Amino acid sequence: MRPTFTKLIPLLAILAAPAAFAAPRVVDRVAALVNEEMIPLSEIYERAVPHIIQLEQEGSATPERRKAMLKAALEESIAERLLAAEQKTLGIEVTDAEVDAAVEDVRRQNRMDAESFEKALQSQGMDMASYREKLRQDLAAMRLITFKVRSKIKVSDEDIQAEYARMEREAATDFEVRARHIVIQVEKNAGEEVEKKALARAQELARRARAGEDFEALARAHSESASKELGGDLGFFKRGDMVAAFERVAFSQEPGEVSDPVRTPFGWHVIQTVERRARGLPPLESVRAKIEDKLARAQMRRQTEQYVAELRSKAEVVIKVDDLR
Repeated sequence: MRPTFTKLIPLLAILAAPAAFAAPRVVDRVAALVNEEMIPLSEIYERAVPHIIQLEQEGSATPERRKAMLKAALEESIAERLLAAEQKTLGIEVTDAEVDAAVEDVRRQNRMDAESFEKALQSQGMDMASYREKLRQDLAAMRLITFKVRSKIKVSDEDIQAEYARMEREAATDFEVRARHIVIQVEKNAGEEVEKKALARAQELARRARAGEDFEALARAHSESASKELGGDLGFFKRGDMVAAFERVAFSQEPGEVSDPVRTPFGWHVIQTVERRARGLPPLESVRAKIEDKLARAQMRRQTEQYVAELRSKAEVVIKVDDLR
């Protein structure tokens, strides 16, 4: 799996607050009660911060959108409590060995050795113990949802044909790019001085690449991401695979062009667009399994939302705040 910049790991959005965004000070109080279990307000802000950061970096963090993010975070916390209670009722547990396997899978997907993975967690304000506990909770929730809704998932051949036709229309008007990048990481809450130094390093590397130095060699020598061993090569990717700030630059440049530093939650990126190509589309039979999986996941999401709504209708949920902002 190609490393992405949307999030470090697929099961958990980690807190990553660069200097450009300052989370509000939270005087902790009760945001909601779920069957008398308290959800603290600080949890809501912590859950929402990564998404608000992205809005800030895209220049679209209006008060309305920030509030919507906080409301969504509150709903996620409520759903988490409802699912946890049901897991307890049904005796669903996740073993240490299963957590070990999940951690290894996430690490492998992100092409990191154990040491690099732990450093990445630490740079974003999380240690391995807390990550494992959250992963355990996520795995238990997934097991419950699979048990409750899997039998309702039905993907027909007509569904697959319709999705393939949609993909054909999309591919006819779009392209994908291959890019390299150099990353200068910035730790969470690093401070203005560290931020300025990281930006200066990225600017100097961009200048050297534009002056004719080999970008691949610069990435191998100076990049602070897992892709450095590949000379910063990310391969081909389509729109939606990367965070908006990164994607906007990679798709707007001509092949061979080197960008000014671009800020994402992971630090400063210098991006070289290497190649563009029409996306094209493989024959249906070669992508049938992927389409079926995609449609099944979409159905799973809808069925999960319905299941959580059913749990909520039977629970006592009291919202204690109405001024999230």
